[in-house]
Amino acid sequence: MPHSSDQMSGAARRGLEAAAHVVLTDDPLMLTERLDRVLETRRPPPRFEPAFPVAFEQAQDLPRPEGLVFDNGYGGFDPATGEYVIHLNPGMRTPAPWCNVLANDGFGTIVSEAGLGFSWAVNSGEHRLTPWSNDPVADEANEVLYLRDEASADIWTTTPAPLGHDTACQVRHGFGYTRWTRNSLELEQECTVLVPLNAPVKLVRIRLRNVSDQVRRITVTYYAEWLLGALASVAKAHIVCSYDPQRKAILARNPWNPEFAGRMAFLTASSEPHSVTGLRRDFLGPEGDLSAPDALRRWDLGGRFEPCGDACAAYQVHLDIAPQGGSDVVFVLGEADDDAAAGTLIRAWREAGAFDAALSDVQAAWRTRSAAVRVRTPDAALDLMVNHWLPYQNLSCRVLARAGFYQAGGAFGFRDQLQDMLALPHSDPELVRAHILRAARHQFEAGDALHWWHPPEGRGVKTRCSDDYLWLAYVTARYVRATGDRAILAEEIPFLAAPDLRDDEHDRYAGFDTGETASLIEHCARALDRMMSTGPHGLPLIGAGDWNDGMDRIGAGGKGESVWLAWFQIATVRLFAPLAAGPDLAGRAERWQAHAEAVAEAVEKHGWDGEWYLRAFDDAGLPWGSHTNDECRIDLIAQAWSVLSGEPVGDHATRALEAAHAQLLDPSDRLIRLLDPPFHATERDPGYIRAYPPGIRENGSQYTHAAAWLGHAFAATGDGDRAWEVFDIINPIRRSASAAEADLYKREPYVLAGDVSATGLHHRQGGWSWYTGAAGWTWQLAVTGILGVDLQGTAVLLNPSLPKAWGGAEVRLESPRGALSITIRDPGHLGSGAVSVNVNGVQSADGLVRFPGAGKTLDVVVDLGE
Repeated sequence: MPHSSDQMSGAARRGLEAAAHVVLTDDPLMLTERLDRVLETRRPPPRFEPAFPVAFEQAQDLPRPEGLVFDNGYGGFDPATGEYVIHLNPGMRTPAPWCNVLANDGFGTIVSEAGLGFSWAVNSGEHRLTPWSNDPVADEANEVLYLRDEASADIWTTTPAPLGHDTACQVRHGFGYTRWTRNSLELEQECTVLVPLNAPVKLVRIRLRNVSDQVRRITVTYYAEWLLGALASVAKAHIVCSYDPQRKAILARNPWNPEFAGRMAFLTASSEPHSVTGLRRDFLGPEGDLSAPDALRRWDLGGRFEPCGDACAAYQVHLDIAPQGGSDVVFVLGEADDDAAAGTLIRAWREAGAFDAALSDVQAAWRTRSAAVRVRTPDAALDLMVNHWLPYQNLSCRVLARAGFYQAGGAFGFRDQLQDMLALPHSDPELVRAHILRAARHQFEAGDALHWWHPPEGRGVKTRCSDDYLWLAYVTARYVRATGDRAILAEEIPFLAAPDLRDDEHDRYAGFDTGETASLIEHCARALDRMMSTGPHGLPLIGAGDWNDGMDRIGAGGKGESVWLAWFQIATVRLFAPLAAGPDLAGRAERWQAHAEAVAEAVEKHGWDGEWYLRAFDDAGLPWGSHTNDECRIDLIAQAWSVLSGEPVGDHATRALEAAHAQLLDPSDRLIRLLDPPFHATERDPGYIRAYPPGIRENGSQYTHAAAWLGHAFAATGDGDRAWEVFDIINPIRRSASAAEADLYKREPYVLAGDVSATGLHHRQGGWSWYTGAAGWTWQLAVTGILGVDLQGTAVLLNPSLPKAWGGAEVRLESPRGALSITIRDPGHLGSGAVSVNVNGVQSADGLVRFPGAGKTLDVVVDLGE
């Protein structure tokens, strides 16, 4: 409805003045005639006022589940399913959004305990169907399911936001789905959301049971604000929205972006619509307030679909429910490649039974994935994370969605998703194989690679980062060792073609041409060939940053060197060089090995600082990570990778780990700092890392990805106590053991945060949760590092590094090649040492246990001795 200026607040008037603009054209119409056509003249639908209002009891009992594991007052884990169950009393809120990431390879949604969040298709950053909000205070969803009682005119939501905070609510975050349960207004309500395994749709089912003695008519309305792009300022003005009465669906498209222009989004339901609208202002009203939708105070939604730059989809159905009876409806939000494909999806997902089948498939798929590796240890918190949440976080968020509440980028990071693959050979080796080949397609002929790229067309950024491209060789070698699949090395994949960056270019974002085609082993070989340049100390050049992107000006002049990169190059050569067989590669492999040996000598000669290893030398030859530095005196990853490089663990590496434990691991604050002290007042410029406040993210926080590497290093040296200590410190369950601790940490107790602030106002508060490569590495820390399960083709090598207090553990591996039921016994509480392996009562001569074949199980006993 129009407002005069004296009815507006000052803020609203200033906003209108800032946004107002006029477009003048040369058509012959008078301005007055043009305005008459533009200004709204229609009358809105009449107000909804029931003839005989009825009052229902506002709230009914919703028992808090008993027996939740690690219940902190907000919620805990269901011991039978692993689900995280949040129980919110009236007015209660979690300390920050506690989310779930539901995704398949081409579609997804992020929901929080408060509501239905946002959705995307193809790319969670570039093509959001509905707007993304990463405001942890407001946590405003742009998809809402509203209920209205036709007798009482009450309006509410089953989700806490925007209209459900006044009664108790239970939220179950499961694997591939989330469910809200509420009892209010004499209705038992259950709302479940999921994304099917292979369809580009989001399914939202609302199920109601009438516990009153009256027939109830409930209006259910699904509202979604269309975006169909990345930024509202760019995308919304071009959205075309309509209603198709034959297909019973609201349709929307955005022809402005050529990459997605032909696609068709839609909202439909399993029930016939009572009313629809495509205008956001008609639905929400002039204030645009989700907690006071104007259309739900009227007889219908208006039914208008007009070009306006403010499109939505609101689809309303009526449910008639007998006393003690029930009813449900499923809403389907999705997007297809084109209009015809959209029609096919609409027909399929409106069918009765489609939701139940999809839910059953999703649950079965995640049970199968989690069954690949199951552990049972004396640490129940470790078991929950390893058996359920770490593999779920790694695959659902990092690989499929490439998005979290705090970061919804949608791109593939060259190094990022390659590392995530390292946790997947047990459960999905085919996916690992496919991604290695996908990454290779984004490598340049000269051996370097895109730092990241956006699907579907692959536009990305070419940089001077010095480690990205090496991860292809590192992960390929790890994959071949884990699966025995040497055939992947012969796969032919094209390169990208582009000239090197000019001297005045920091990076280049573009779509790049396809270049020559070569085998995967040649792709990896070119990466190793490219790494050979060294600086004044004989160490690898750091370029525009190594793994720590924030150190992007240490080597801006072309002379800066990285000690960490030296260790990583050594590790990669050790793994990959043995694969380079044949006359064409033998000479190159010899050069790589000679380079690794020379770099190892240079690290010991120039990179040892007396008690630990330096982190880097800048262009002026001055060190970072030295006892002589006031800031960045010691850096974690240079110490951890002195062991993970595969070099023999000598006195220096042992002392380096001791220094890292003493100076970077803080057991009282449960923090493992990336570096210390953080950058703050130095006149030297290490890069954009210094722009973060001290103790935040890369600048001296706990960067969980790197913390996991420290645990791996301790496990590699047989120190199971410290390996487990690292796992326990970064375990989010331990950070949220009580309501007070959860209030301090704020982030979800069931998934890792990428960082935890180490100083200042936000001390011990979690940073970006969900979207972190720490998930895969932390899972590996438990399974490969502590429990010692090393997959090697058709067999497993067992070499545990347990905490001495445990006395043993159990592992079950299931694969198409059979199952292994492994019992680790440590009666002497040694933690590690000589390993004796017995298979069905027969001692293994080489310590390897081979899978017995499909449908068969072997009982394996591992004894630790002196």
